[in-house]
Amino acid sequence: MRFDCTIIGGGAAGLFAAITAGRRGKRVLVIEHNDQVGRKILISGGGRCNFTNREVSAENFVSQNPHFARSALARFTPDDLLRMVRRHGIDHYEKKLGQLFCRHSSRAIVEMLVSECRAAGVVIETGCTVSSVLAAADGFAVETSRGTKHSRKLAVACGGLSFAKIGATDLGYRIAKQFGHKIERTRPSLVALVSAGGGDPSLAGISCDAAVTTRGRSFRDDILFTHRGLSGPAILQISNYWQPAEPVTIDLLPDIDLVEKARTKRMSKQTAANFLSEFLPARIASSAIPAAIAAKRMTEMSDRDIAILAASVQCKSIEFSMTEGYDRAEVTLGGVSTADLDSKTMASRRVPGLYFIGEVVDVTGWLGGYNFQWAWSSGYAAGSDI
Repeated sequence: MRFDCTIIGGGAAGLFAAITAGRRGKRVLVIEHNDQVGRKILISGGGRCNFTNREVSAENFVSQNPHFARSALARFTPDDLLRMVRRHGIDHYEKKLGQLFCRHSSRAIVEMLVSECRAAGVVIETGCTVSSVLAAADGFAVETSRGTKHSRKLAVACGGLSFAKIGATDLGYRIAKQFGHKIERTRPSLVALVSAGGGDPSLAGISCDAAVTTRGRSFRDDILFTHRGLSGPAILQISNYWQPAEPVTIDLLPDIDLVEKARTKRMSKQTAANFLSEFLPARIASSAIPAAIAAKRMTEMSDRDIAILAASVQCKSIEFSMTEGYDRAEVTLGGVSTADLDSKTMASRRVPGLYFIGEVVDVTGWLGGYNFQWAWSSGYAAGSDI
């Protein structure tokens, strides 16, 4: 059977492009190398899938072209997705900061997508691996473990390099390069960072609220101390912007004027470490400040000592040597250059009939449902043009 479009990748973007095109009467084939579609959806959000965010704009994404995502995000919004979610009776809730999760299981989102594909007449082949892609006079020929699939158009939606344990590969980038597209440098992101000097094992497992800043970007959320460095939502967010050899500044008490608080305690005989433990977990307090100051009583603290105390917890500069890698990363930063794509349709500017959607593209969202929204929006944009 000849198709109007073959879509490589049965994840969020690929399935949504298939649904959109199928509804328009197009004959669509989705090829998925796993034995089921939506594997990344199933494991996301702790099994409850943070499927979108109530407030989404291009400012929530990282790309060499910061404006590229605007068109697709405007054409298919979080409200558009919510209408589908509600139509399928999926119980959901807002966790924080606009983040929307399934109340029970992320499987409901996968079942919704499969049901919509079925209704749109989309053909899905799972356990089907791609060996090569060839341009043909009348479209594309995709060589697979189940024979050659022919179609007029081809959409690449096979994701990035994160989550290799569920089969992530560089196939999408290889196809892009084959057809002359530039690949913006890729690296793991939304990922924990490894301290250049090694983590502090005594702090591993402790979390606290913090403001984390690098390269002019700042995020306020929890951080988690690990054996190798730092993790937690604020660190995952900042990993989208962090660059090797550039320090990250951490404010462990973003709502407190610590200098003023310390001055009011100048008659106290408690140590500086004990004073600080009124605001922070004791282990963090004793680890954060210099030992010479930590042992001083507040009655002995000079203005300079107080300034050092405040800076050690509110302007703490940490150098990280690397990330925890693709196995721990939620997404891949970088990808197919947006300069080679039409922002309204996700179509290649180099090869007619070729599309790139989802994570394979150089558009990476913040933590909080933004990457799923990019998958739905970019998939819709491509599916509307296929």
